[in-house]
Formats: sequence, structure tokens, C-alpha cells
Amino acid sequence: MRVLTGLDLPWGSPGGSVELLRDLYLDPDGPLGASDVFMLAPDGGPVPTPDPTPTLLDVPGKQLDGRGFWSYVGRLTEELTLRFAPGDHDVLHLQHLAFGATPALLRAFPKHPGIALVHGTDLLFAAEHPTQADVLREATTAARAVVVPTAAMADQLRLLTPVESGRVVHIPWGVPDRLLHRPPVRPVRDDGDLRVLYAGRLTAEKGASQLVSALAGTPGLTLSMAAPAAEFRRLAEVVDLSTTRYLGWLSRPALWAAFAEHDLLVIPSAKLEAFGLTAIEAQACGLPVAYQPVPGLIDALGDSALPLDVLADPHRARATLTGLASDRSALEDLRAAGRSNAARYPLSETARGLASLSARLA
Repeated sequence: MRVLTGLDLPWGSPGGSVELLRDLYLDPDGPLGASDVFMLAPDGGPVPTPDPTPTLLDVPGKQLDGRGFWSYVGRLTEELTLRFAPGDHDVLHLQHLAFGATPALLRAFPKHPGIALVHGTDLLFAAEHPTQADVLREATTAARAVVVPTAAMADQLRLLTPVESGRVVHIPWGVPDRLLHRPPVRPVRDDGDLRVLYAGRLTAEKGASQLVSALAGTPGLTLSMAAPAAEFRRLAEVVDLSTTRYLGWLSRPALWAAFAEHDLLVIPSAKLEAFGLTAIEAQACGLPVAYQPVPGLIDALGDSALPLDVLADPHRARATLTGLASDRSALEDLRAAGRSNAARYPLSETARGLASLSARLA
């Protein structure tokens, strides 16, 4: 079985979808190792990286909406047919169902069976943009199976487009097995300020500005952010970040090390999350998690993490975190619950589930 998959994002782009793509398909020793993966060539040439690199396509003019979008899909389709021969692959794994890579794959290889993997951005964009809604419907109609990481994602998907229950398959995302077996060593610390961490993109639906407004300058708390530099600069234009420690956009190993150096990860997402890989990776590293109870995160975290309504009740959220600073036993309880929860989601199980489904449909 050989898989063809990809994202029409520049190689080196931040985000959980890119990390999951790298983990699942670019490991030559993994269950999905016999895969061809493509992304877009970034402006200025490939980003240097020690990791295996996907095939980089030079397709200009990426757009999200309207007639220009379909012209872009046409160019991407042509490039895919030039780079990949139909006989070299058994199955398509369709990622980012509301964007260009999926319709291009379906047009380039119409006879190949396709498995659609639903990501959170697919549903968020399809709910707000007509072109993305059309692409999502086309993708889910064409796919032999539609994979969702949580039940909440299946519910949200059905609000946007009908999908028969028999084609929906639940396969949770996972964190690298090595992280579960060999997490970074946490220094012993039971006093001082509560070191709160935010890690991820800073787009509006992530709720970062509300988190900063709720916590900035609170005695007993220090807030750090690991985020893309350009997004951090834009956030600084709308909220006061003078008391926030900026860590940069960290590599995965550096982020795991940062998890070991903090006391709590806060995820204030304002809208659904597909799964919450960052939260599960933090739990694997022994970092307790507090989260906005939105669909997807509720499924993946449940009572292994602390629900915290930063958006609707910032004063209570601030008081809760201040209380944790003086109650280290509560943090230890969350730490233990988090480790147990993370152990449920090894990446090897995700890969085996996708490999088995692919073999069945190919």
C-alpha cells in the first residue's frame, strides 16, 4: 500500500496539521512510511530542516475564494500530474478538506480511493466561506471514508454537509510514542509564581488576546507565549504584552522542553478544536492543562484537565489560576490525570488505524 497526501501550505508553516503530517507520513520507519507527501515551496526557497522533506511544488497564486481559487486548483492539479504517476499510489489521504490540495488530488487522480481526514480549520472556514463549503462537500462526497479525531468533529461536520454514518470512522490523533516513553525531565519546584504557558497560533479563534487581557499583571502569575513571531507582533498592536514573556516559535523538541519548565498550559480557544494535540503533548510531558471547554477539546481532555472559561468570565479564571499558585497539590492531581490521558493517544495507534483503513479500501 502506498499513500499520496499533502497540504497546500508552504513547507515550514506553523500549525498542528503540519506537525501531524510530518509525524504520520514523513517517518520512513512508521506504518505509513511508504508515502509520498507534497507541500508548497516557500518563498525564498526550501526551509532548512534535518527532518525528511516532502516534495515541494512551485504553484503560485494561492487563493481561498472565488474564481481565482479554482484557477489555482487547476494549476495545482497540473503540477500533481507532472510530479506523481497514477500507478505509484494505492490510496489518497485528503487533508484540509476545504482548501486547494484536496480538490486538486481528486481531479488529478479521480480513480484512486480517497480517505478524508477532517481538521478543525476545514470546518471553521467552511462555516464562513461559500467556496470552502463547496470544497468540503465535494471532498466528503468523493471520499470512501471520512476520518474524524473526535465525535464532536463528526457532529460539526454533519451541520455543514450530510455524511452517511457508515463512512465516518473515528481515529483519534496521537502524540509521538517516544514522548510518552521518554518525556523531558521536570525540575523539582513547589513555590514561586505560577508559570503559565500559551503555545500555538495567535489567530482570532485561539482566544490569546482574551487570555492576555485576563492574566497580564496578575500578582503570582507569569505568562509566557510560544507563537509565530509575525502573529505575536500583530497581537502586540491590540493588547499590552509588556509583562508577557515571548519564547519564539519553538521546534517540537524545544516546545517539549518548555513544557517541562512551566506549571500550567492554558488553551483558551474560542471555537472548536479538532483534537488538541498541543494539550495532549503537554500532558505527556507532565504539564497540567487548563482549557476553554469547546467541542473537540472536551472530547480529548474531559476531566483530565481543568475547564476554564477565560472568554465569558475572565475574573473567575484569573482567581482560579491565582488559587493554583498556592495549591500545588491540585496541580499534582492534574499532572497525574494528564499523564494517564496522554497515554491513551500514542501516534502509533493513529498510524495503524489509518494503515488498516487504507489497506481495506485500496
